[in-house]
Amino acid sequence: MKVAVFGRFYNERTTSSVERLSNYLLEKNIEVYIENHFFDLLNTESSKEKDFSSFKTFDTLDTSFNFLVSIGGDGTILRAITFVKDIDIPIIGINTGRLGFLATIQVDVIEHALQNIIDGKYKISERSLLTVETLPENKDITSLSFAMNEVAVSRKNTTSMITVETHLDGEYLTSYWSDGLIVSTPTGSTGYSLSCGGPVITPGTNSFVLTPIAPHNLSARPLIIPDSTEIHLRVRGREESHLVSLDSRIATLENETLIKIKKADFKIKMIDLLSESFLTTLRKKLLWGEDKRN
Repeated sequence: MKVAVFGRFYNERTTSSVERLSNYLLEKNIEVYIENHFFDLLNTESSKEKDFSSFKTFDTLDTSFNFLVSIGGDGTILRAITFVKDIDIPIIGINTGRLGFLATIQVDVIEHALQNIIDGKYKISERSLLTVETLPENKDITSLSFAMNEVAVSRKNTTSMITVETHLDGEYLTSYWSDGLIVSTPTGSTGYSLSCGGPVITPGTNSFVLTPIAPHNLSARPLIIPDSTEIHLRVRGREESHLVSLDSRIATLENETLIKIKKADFKIKMIDLLSESFLTTLRKKLLWGEDKRN
């Protein structure tokens, strides 16, 4: 068995997580590979506590890896998918920060979680992605044109709102006069979209949601659409350009650029332990079902 380990940031729980993870996997005769930049970060920040120099590293992944462990939060998992892409390697997240919707394994149960994965005591949750194409082509988007949470268009360097002309499967929907528009997957419905008033959508739902960002026209409301829909956007405004983000990756587009968004032809596989579920995480994260009268 061969396991990839990825992280982006360092805090006091990072070294402990990597050390517990690697020790347990090596004890089980499992090969451990740490992503190059994360490897350098660990050696720089934790040199006095633990020496990671003997571990193998990776720049890219291939199908020889059995799964990837992301150490951090939900944002780290979103960056991890840029390594996994369409090669079907499952991902599991160890949470070194606040409770996340994707990174659900706590540091104190790492060994137990790993043993369950080794024993096959888990299920796979397949997550839909969005893919983006622009006319004219933009090289920043073309190089990595997919997102697991959302694609968002937004204003740039101005307090003036933008107009986002929106078509669904070739039919005109509306022009949002707002700070921008979010196109979210079910996975992303608990992220940026939720903070802008969008609905929570369970991960297995075959839908996307359009959520306007601070719309000026108060009749504009989030809209749930089938994930088979092709979405076309054009932005107009006082400035000459605007921003488009794919999860945490941002590019600048000229106004009037045609932005085509649709469901990607591959999915990301998330490892869910049998003791965890989306609804369990939802209750913990949003404090649903708690009696506040005490």
